[in-house]
Amino acid sequence: MSDALSFEELLRRVRDGDQEAAHELVQRYEPAIRRAVRFRLSDSRLGRLLDSMDICQSVLASFFVRAAVGEYDIQQPEQLLKLLVAMARNKLATQARAQKRQRRDYRRVEPGGLDEAQLAASQTSPSLDVAGQELLEEAQRLLSPDERKLAELRREGLEWTAIAERLGGNPETLRKQLARAVDRVVQQLHLDDR
Repeated sequence: MSDALSFEELLRRVRDGDQEAAHELVQRYEPAIRRAVRFRLSDSRLGRLLDSMDICQSVLASFFVRAAVGEYDIQQPEQLLKLLVAMARNKLATQARAQKRQRRDYRRVEPGGLDEAQLAASQTSPSLDVAGQELLEEAQRLLSPDERKLAELRREGLEWTAIAERLGGNPETLRKQLARAVDRVVQQLHLDDR
C-alpha cells in the first residue's frame, strides 16, 4: 500500500472513530506537535506552568472531534502536520493569555523538582482510549439530527456540492451550518479552553 493511500485510509478510519487509527495518528504526529509547543515555550518559567503534553492532548482532542464531523478536508500528511502545529500554536497562545489575564505572573515561578523528561511516557492507555471515544460520542450527541446528517455525509467523503444535491440547499450554507455546529460543540465541551 502506498504512503498516500495509507494516509487516506488512516484519516478515513479516524473520522469513523477507529481507536487504532487514532492511536496511529497520535504516534505519527504527537512528537512534532510537542516539539512545536516546546519551541514556542521559549520562556522556561511559562514552560513550568504549561506542559507540552497537555497542549498536545488538547490539540488532538479538538482535532478528533472536528475530524469526526468532517470539518477538515486534508489530502496530504503535510497538510495535517501544518494544521496540528497551527492548532498547537493557537492553544499555547490562548493559555499564555489566560495566565496573564488571571494575573498569574509566570515570570515569578520558581523551578520545580521534576523535569518534563521525568514525567510519565506519552503512551496511550485504555482509559485514554475510552475517554477519547466518550468525547467523540458526546460531540455527536450534542449535534442536532440535521447536523449529524451533514457530519455523516462529510465523513463519507462527499463534497459540499454533492451534499447540497442530496439534501437540498446551498453548498456554502451547509458548510457554514456544520462549521457553526462544530464550533458550538467544541465550546460546550470546553476543548478550546484547555
